[in-house]
Amino acid sequence: MIAAALASPEVRGRLTPAAPLAPLLWFKAGGHAALLFEPADVADLRAFLADLDPATALLPLGLGSNLIVRDGGVDGVTVRLGKAFAAITVEGDGVRAGAGAPGIAVASAARDAGLAGLEFLRGIPGTVGGAVRMNAGAYGRDVADSLVEATVVHRDGSVVTLSAGEIGFAYRHSDLPGDAIVVEAVFSAVRGDPRVIAAEMDRIAQEREASQPLRQRTGGSTFANPPGHKAWALIDAAGCRGLIRGGAQVSDKHTNFLINTGDATSADIEGLGEEVRARVLAHSGIDLRWEIVRVGRPLAGRP
Repeated sequence: MIAAALASPEVRGRLTPAAPLAPLLWFKAGGHAALLFEPADVADLRAFLADLDPATALLPLGLGSNLIVRDGGVDGVTVRLGKAFAAITVEGDGVRAGAGAPGIAVASAARDAGLAGLEFLRGIPGTVGGAVRMNAGAYGRDVADSLVEATVVHRDGSVVTLSAGEIGFAYRHSDLPGDAIVVEAVFSAVRGDPRVIAAEMDRIAQEREASQPLRQRTGGSTFANPPGHKAWALIDAAGCRGLIRGGAQVSDKHTNFLINTGDATSADIEGLGEEVRARVLAHSGIDLRWEIVRVGRPLAGRP
């Protein structure tokens, strides 16, 4: 399957077999992609998928901020959207952004145009595509509050534009198929004072810096907040602050963040997360749900 994809004469983007994924992930840990595809544009992506064996597994990859790739690597094709998918344009009282655009870039473009309501994207460490897929949120708002529509390329290469209501948003969730690739999104906003918007973005940046381990190898928020609870408080109450497993550690600064202290494997990180879940369940009876996505195969001989 991979050999056939490499032999495709139609591809204009970059195909890399056995591509190391750890350098592309915030955790800086994990195995290889059997094949990494970085399409030149939407047409290139559609043509590649239409020609790809339907049995081949497909993994969309953004900035890698909310992802654990297991140490045995990822089978099939990993698709990473680069600069060709990062365009941002202001359209009236809205912003159109490519799926590869970082959330902070969208928030900044809105600020410069005097558009308010998208400041929360300053606090989301990922791309537009990932934010839409998981209904990312921060500081009282999430993607579902602002999204007008998203354009998605399906596994067979077909493309469809879906309204926010058709995506099936819930808390940190959408009903998009796992192998569907968001390529563009349109957000609504309201007119505002750029100085006020900038001040709010600065506040978010300062609050994140003060409360989160941003300068360490982390994956962002690890577990979703259960109804009526804060995940970090449950983790703290269960005695997990600073807990270590191999090279992985529960952050002392914010207990809902796991850290690669330098030489952690993905097995260390995921295993630590499961230990945290078990301790929280034993202490409070609450079963934490992973917010970080975990993909790939464990390394042979390891859990």
